[in-house]
Amino acid sequence: MSKLFATATVRHQAPYRNDVVGSFLRTQALMTAKEKLNAGTISSDDYQVILKQEISKLVEKQKQHGLNAVSDGEFSRVWWHLDFLADLEGVQWVETENFSVQFKDAKPKSHSVTITDKIDFSDKHSFINTYQLLADAAGETPTKFTIPSPSMLHLVACVRDPNYQPIDRYQDEAVLYRDIGDAYIKAMQKFYAMGLRNLQLDDTSWGQFCAVDKRAEFAARGWDFDKLAKDYVAMINRIVDAKPADMTITMHICRGNFRSTWFSEGSYAPVAEVLFGSCRVDGFFLEYDSDRAGDFEPLKHIKDQQVVLGLITSKTGELEDKNEIIARIQEATQYVDINQLCLSPQCGFASTEEGNILTEEAQWAKVALIREIADEVWGA
Repeated sequence: MSKLFATATVRHQAPYRNDVVGSFLRTQALMTAKEKLNAGTISSDDYQVILKQEISKLVEKQKQHGLNAVSDGEFSRVWWHLDFLADLEGVQWVETENFSVQFKDAKPKSHSVTITDKIDFSDKHSFINTYQLLADAAGETPTKFTIPSPSMLHLVACVRDPNYQPIDRYQDEAVLYRDIGDAYIKAMQKFYAMGLRNLQLDDTSWGQFCAVDKRAEFAARGWDFDKLAKDYVAMINRIVDAKPADMTITMHICRGNFRSTWFSEGSYAPVAEVLFGSCRVDGFFLEYDSDRAGDFEPLKHIKDQQVVLGLITSKTGELEDKNEIIARIQEATQYVDINQLCLSPQCGFASTEEGNILTEEAQWAKVALIREIADEVWGA
């Protein structure tokens, strides 16, 4: 171990020194099965058998690559966020002319969600079965499960919709935040009862709030950026404060990830004080693989949370230089203690079922590199 990191220690709880955001490229077998399902040439039951097999194979692959907690790769879903949100009580899928944000040089499916009634989480939610598939495949190995942050429902259904009109129940926005929080607390408690101890909230709202052009767009439509940020943190803190003592809740912040593209850019500075200084999650997975995220100075607002530096890109297959990544970790220690730092890709490898533009071989090479660096810096 480098003398520079002589005080670095191994970490035995989430987030881990070598970690991943959660999603992996869909396997060819799974993609073929999905095509057959959509074409009506195999049944839903047949597809579920293949899905279970592929999740089991993915879990074994993660174990082989030294991951301390295994995910389902988000294999069961189309989107990283909309599948979960649309299955909440009081929320519905909608077809739109365009996706709610514009990615650079790529166009996702035109889907969104709308709020139609009181928001709630029930035992009919499909992610109960989704998590069970992971738990069955993992056995005694710790699991990690990702769901969209509660702020994403408000962002997608309200802030991004230029025609948003609240239903009668949500004329008072405080009631909306309360109901979303209650639904998420129920979801968290359900997953905990099923054995989950490592829950990650994925969130692109903060990435948009970091972008000058996006903030100006929201302001022009009457949204108060400072109030939104404080309301989102308050909602998340209420959920975190309700978690069992042995459950870890982290937040992953991203500037967009679809087919290796992105939709926003900007330093964390505009949100750092309210987010890093006030949000009581156990850790932040932060995108830092390009200059789109700015420098490390906003990390000075971090309190006691772990910071998982997303220094390895999931957008291309080119493998990073180990020494350059270690140098960037060293740079980050100007603002955060080495033992509050971890390492991961900047985002998942497949935030949607289409996946990013790199090979499975390149994906696993990056996971292996992260472990190699973590071993050298922290000892594991």
